[in-house]
Amino acid sequence: MYGVFGAYTKWAVVFLIIFVLFFLFVPDYQGGQQGGGCGC
Repeated sequence: MYGVFGAYTKWAVVFLIIFVLFFLFVPDYQGGQQGGGCGC
C-alpha cells in the first residue's frame, strides 16, 4: 500500500516545487495583466 504512495510522494514534491515556481514567476511574466490582486 505504501509502495505506490512512496513514488507518488516524490512526484508530488516535484510538482509542488514546479507549482510554487510557476506561482512566483507567472505574475512577473504577465506584467499585471489580471490587475495585480496580490499588490506586490
